[in-house]
Amino acid sequence: MAEYSDLSVLIVDPNPGMRGNLHNMLSQASITKIDYAVSSGTAIRQLTKKPFDVILCEYDLGNGSGEANGQDGQQLLEDLRHHKLITPWTIFIMLTSEGEYGKVIGAAELMPTDYVLKPFTVDALLQRLQRAVDRRNSFLPIYQLVEMGNVRKAISEARLAEEKAPRYAVDFARLRAELLFSIDELAEAETVYLWILMTRPVPWAHLGLARCRFGLQKYLEAQETLSELLEQNPRYMAAYDLLARCHEALGQQEAAKKILEDAVAISPHMVRRLRHLGDVAFETGDVGMAEKAFKQVVAKAKYSEFRDPEDHVKLVKTLVKKGDAHQASGVIRDMERSLRSGPNVDVCRAIAAGLLQEMTGNLTAAATELTNAVNAVAGSRGLSTGLKVGLVHSCLAVKLDQQASDLMLNLMNDTESGVSMDDAVQVFEKAGRHDLAQGMGEQIKIQVDELIAHASEQRSHGDLRAAVDTLSAGLRKAPGNMALLPAAASAILKQLDDLGWEAPLAEHCQFLLERMRRLDPAHPSLETLTAQYHYTQRKYGISAVA
Repeated sequence: MAEYSDLSVLIVDPNPGMRGNLHNMLSQASITKIDYAVSSGTAIRQLTKKPFDVILCEYDLGNGSGEANGQDGQQLLEDLRHHKLITPWTIFIMLTSEGEYGKVIGAAELMPTDYVLKPFTVDALLQRLQRAVDRRNSFLPIYQLVEMGNVRKAISEARLAEEKAPRYAVDFARLRAELLFSIDELAEAETVYLWILMTRPVPWAHLGLARCRFGLQKYLEAQETLSELLEQNPRYMAAYDLLARCHEALGQQEAAKKILEDAVAISPHMVRRLRHLGDVAFETGDVGMAEKAFKQVVAKAKYSEFRDPEDHVKLVKTLVKKGDAHQASGVIRDMERSLRSGPNVDVCRAIAAGLLQEMTGNLTAAATELTNAVNAVAGSRGLSTGLKVGLVHSCLAVKLDQQASDLMLNLMNDTESGVSMDDAVQVFEKAGRHDLAQGMGEQIKIQVDELIAHASEQRSHGDLRAAVDTLSAGLRKAPGNMALLPAAASAILKQLDDLGWEAPLAEHCQFLLERMRRLDPAHPSLETLTAQYHYTQRKYGISAVA
């Protein structure tokens, strides 16, 4: 197997004897570029320095005594994928002698390239490796196009590869669907998954179809697809996660919690699922389940190189709601002791301390801590929107009105937050602060007026595309704003009329007009804009039949 001599391999195993055995096996395939890691932490540090073609990872990265002293292989893979420390074409093979089914299926649901049960022979390992390398070589050119940012070219190449390499036709179709999904071409991705299902009714295609339908807000259809999938494959874990999200989107929080509880009972080691269960349980008022879930998250993430201090905040918030000041204080001390100091840790520690001080009735101390948290947010990176909105609520509870308003305004203007202008107003309305909601509404009106004026100036200088982009960005923050909607539709129609018909842009304009019709059927601009749309259709010979 001299053709594999250029492969670089990272062996992740705490057992020196096993590392030696694997080295000898790889040597028989003429593989000599071999490095070692004895834990998840050392593996992550190795991978931050250089990439590897193949990772052979022992599932049980503990010390063999039954007491965990680090992450297991599943948690390591979860971190590597989430933080993009390995490429889509990295070969990750899980090695395990673990007989507990929950752990094995937990590893499988994270989709390593393969997993091998010990003991195994040299021939068995090399056969798996050869199969993985052959497959990777077929897909590598497309992955490289994606890496260069040429996703549409990659989609075209995947389509051609379906015909050129029939052995992997379904796999190339899957990749094509995933790439279409990644650029929000959800309807087209849905069509590809439907084609795959006609060819081969594989579980992952049902899941992909459900993801497309969820993204298209066809929640009931997605729910039906997932329910059918789980009837046939009750241990297909990712389907539970998406089904829970469907229930949440439909306002069925208790059903979502039940789905996640069922999933955790089957596969109890996925940190992100446990975190999701904790969030839903807290929202439904099930403090006991939320406490249990968040404690497991904090415990399982303890040895991760990417510990998230927000998990401690969630646990403290749950314990505060439970009325357990002693445990909450212990969690804060653990955060201070075990996490490296940094902007995110400082924010989270201050929020947690503020929650505890408020619970014990020390509002002055709570206000001081929460003010520190708000000040530290500016220097933080990657804090979740949920944490920041929670901080707004905490500020309101201790009369830090200005801090709450400033923080919400920043969230509203952050394109990555997902907080719309309407969301910002509703936060204050739900808190019973109509005065602050009204002030936020006035701020929003000023910003909308400025956006429209800026777009108008761009149009007057002939930069029609920039005007459309400006107003579209505004609509992402205020999708129902009845000043922005007609302005955006008008700008799109001007671009279509002057620069030529573009089907996706025309569909978006039609969508905006329909939204206007739903929100205000008597809007004075609606009839004129609709007539202009049909005029432009006729101008370019586009059929008006929908």
